[in-house]
Amino acid sequence: MILTVTLNAALDVTYGVDRLVSGTSHRVGETHERAGGKGINVARVLDLLGRPTLVTGLAGGPTGELIRGELRASGLPEALVPVGGDARRTVTVVSHADGQATVFNQPGPRVGPGEWAEFTARYARLVRDARVVVLSGSTPPGLPADAYARLIRTAAAAGARTVLDTSGPALGEALGARPDLVKPNAAELAEATGHTDMTAAALALRAAGARAVVASLGPRGLEAHTPDGAWHAAPPEALTGNPTGAGDACVAALAAGLADGRPWRRVLREAAALSAAAVLRPTAGDVDPAAYHRLRTTVRLEELHAPHTHR
Repeated sequence: MILTVTLNAALDVTYGVDRLVSGTSHRVGETHERAGGKGINVARVLDLLGRPTLVTGLAGGPTGELIRGELRASGLPEALVPVGGDARRTVTVVSHADGQATVFNQPGPRVGPGEWAEFTARYARLVRDARVVVLSGSTPPGLPADAYARLIRTAAAAGARTVLDTSGPALGEALGARPDLVKPNAAELAEATGHTDMTAAALALRAAGARAVVASLGPRGLEAHTPDGAWHAAPPEALTGNPTGAGDACVAALAAGLADGRPWRRVLREAAALSAAAVLRPTAGDVDPAAYHRLRTTVRLEELHAPHTHR
């Protein structure tokens, strides 16, 4: 089983417009509303892949009930812990003219020490049955700065491997716990390390504790730095659509690969293909199956240098 953790679960609302123009009114074409947050999006993709998965995290108030209800309707098993504050909403506006997505993220409710303790106790029980734990997204106000580090150590003690997809201080605090895989995007990688060179930045994260780093580079694919080598993986063609779920699809493929113990070359091909196929769908947490199966055999994989000895 792959356990996905969303500490700041959300109700995701996506609007489609012909063209997004600042300072004007817009007529919305299609609207999509469903449970979200990065870990939940990862769980959706894992479910599409036929992988057993369980959603956990924090979700409270009326919006939290909407999140739980939508997960039940989607057939995704959940073990979300309720909190007193109302769960956040996110709004994504997708411009059909250029495929660009504009995202508005609420910070989420403040979580008290007792609520955090209740979650960590449940998490410690759940992680015993997990092969891989995916820790994704922002943390809500009130959590300790080392929240992700604590969860990584608990997973490691239970024998589960960890995939971390977060940014800012939460990422920096977690590296010392030695996550098995960290998945930033290019901007997050530069912010975390101060390096604009992707290779230098990835190696800095590995030196700080990450066992492997896979950076998503948008249409340019992925750059991976692992104990077994470094590669650039890219789809053979540029795809346009809604890019907001591409990173979560990438994480799903990486988690599945870790769970199966697959070679990195195969894992990266799958991750690049699944990430690209997600761009063709209007909402995060979904992929275009036909595109995925076509791209997984045509992803370009280039070795960047000899295997690095840092472990």
